[in-house]
Amino acid sequence: MEREELGGWLRLTLSSGVGNGAARRLLSAFGLPQAVFEQPEAALRQCVTSAQARALCQVPPTLPDLLETTVTWLASADPVGPARAVISLGDSRYPQALLDTEDPPLLLYLMGPARLLVHQPFPRERCLAVVGSRNPTAQGAENARLFARALHSAGLTIVSGLALGVDAAAHEGALDVAVSGSSDAAATIAVVGTGLDRVYPRKNLDLAHRIAANGLLVSEYPLGTPPLPANFPKRNRIISGLSQGTLVVEAALASGSLITARMAVEQGREVFAIPGSIQAPQSRGCHALIRQGAKLVESAQDVLEELRIPAIPGLGQSGGAASADMAAEAEEPEGPLLEALGFDPMSVDALVARTGMDAASLQVALLELELDGRVARLPGGLFQRMGSA
Repeated sequence: MEREELGGWLRLTLSSGVGNGAARRLLSAFGLPQAVFEQPEAALRQCVTSAQARALCQVPPTLPDLLETTVTWLASADPVGPARAVISLGDSRYPQALLDTEDPPLLLYLMGPARLLVHQPFPRERCLAVVGSRNPTAQGAENARLFARALHSAGLTIVSGLALGVDAAAHEGALDVAVSGSSDAAATIAVVGTGLDRVYPRKNLDLAHRIAANGLLVSEYPLGTPPLPANFPKRNRIISGLSQGTLVVEAALASGSLITARMAVEQGREVFAIPGSIQAPQSRGCHALIRQGAKLVESAQDVLEELRIPAIPGLGQSGGAASADMAAEAEEPEGPLLEALGFDPMSVDALVARTGMDAASLQVALLELELDGRVARLPGGLFQRMGSA
């Protein structure tokens, strides 16, 4: 995109009170943004309100600095690192899936491998959103990672939001099986709520770098945009809009993941939910979605069958069954302690009552199981058995 054209798009996004809907009406009537700004106020009022028309006739004071920052950001990409791009609604690389939604962003800022950005960054009809709690149970985080691994192995690009918890685990699962430079499709897409010159949360900085090397970082927000709370629910429409369906791994009743699921329904996409323990608050959102018609899934195969995507050989009936280690682990005997623990979070006192073991011996046995990865320690002194996804 040439500097003048980029300036026109940025001016349109910065014009006070002019949202995406009004901007699309203007573009439909007059063409590119430069043509919009050549119109007299009276002509603009045929498409937008008087207040919006007045705003369009004034150059936003922040435009010169933002344009210079954006041009510099594009030009300063490391030649041997991730490439950078800004694409508009009219760009051939703009994802068709988003164009088919009610509120597509005017601009998308992208960062990822040059081989993806040059032609078609977004896989056509091969994306699945995986979202969930920022504070998942140990089993929930493992489910997100294992499902993402299996689903990406079957050819799906995993879309999520780079948040802590389930989002990060889903991105990591896809990256676990990604082969650098070997595919024309992104392993995973992170849709963020800040400008692409920032990473939020900072704890995911290394993960963001890995995604930029083997996937895509995507934002609709101008460079310099901080992590404003209102931006994150809004960006969820892009996560669901890019995807054939949305898989909710764990979610409390007030979770932002339920916003993503609602948007997926409104966009005509599939919604999947993994059930969990009735004792876990992080499962209640998934259970609510299932009651409302979301498809209950117990394995990656369930998702692939619903989307009519053939599974890869060896995927089996579980999200992680492609792993020989997990298959071997599944053959290990349970033992009386695991049998007593079940799959719900449980306190040491409750386990003492169930097993008849003394507390000291029980703590030693739980530590051994924890080191083997078969039991996870939860906040509040609780323990939970780990299962394969």
